[in-house]
Amino acid sequence: MSTLDATRAELALVVLYLNKAEARDKICRAIQYGSKFLSNGEPGAAQNVDKSTSLARKVFRLFKFVNDLHALISPTPQGTPLPIVLLGKSKNALLSTFLFLDQIVWLGRSGIYKNKERAELLGRISLFCWMGSSVCTTLVEVGELGRLSASMKKLEKDLKSTDKYENEQYRSKLKQSNDRSLALIKAAIDIVVAVGLLQLAPKKVTPRVTGGFGFVSSLISCYQLLPPAPKAKTS
Repeated sequence: MSTLDATRAELALVVLYLNKAEARDKICRAIQYGSKFLSNGEPGAAQNVDKSTSLARKVFRLFKFVNDLHALISPTPQGTPLPIVLLGKSKNALLSTFLFLDQIVWLGRSGIYKNKERAELLGRISLFCWMGSSVCTTLVEVGELGRLSASMKKLEKDLKSTDKYENEQYRSKLKQSNDRSLALIKAAIDIVVAVGLLQLAPKKVTPRVTGGFGFVSSLISCYQLLPPAPKAKTS
């Protein structure tokens, strides 16, 4: 492959990535929390970027609550333990509620919805819903990682005489484990971000801490949305 062809292929991946509304939202999220980290809650250019980007992101999320509403009423994979099913459905319900209420917050900040006090109250409730969904996600990932670990150990026993990394099933489970570990880290970080936004521990979780954790969480989200690299052609 020539240098020009390689450049075209790389640019095609970038275009594919940026065409995703979710990817653009997470890039804006990284800008938002990066600005929050720089401003540390003090007035100035960084805080203005934080506020304007936060408002812009709410437009990206219009009607996004339908996604989790659909996941809430969709059947779960057979064999999933009941506690994990209930936690997963709770996460969907809380996240859908957060996204729905967030639209009212946007209407309030845009001046369309005139009751500012109620809009602020609904905004706070929505953040509690988001924090609850992050807690549920954390518990779901812990449970799923435990199940994966048990199945991988069982598979390792069956593959004692061979190289386990050459086994496609083992590699698939290993990738799932890595993906879920990253999702677990992100969910745990988002709990801290929610605590900061709600000012539940203002002395410990300052705007700078909230911004730093939110920025890291955003980078993880951006990484999770990367399109898979094309497989090299064998001659």
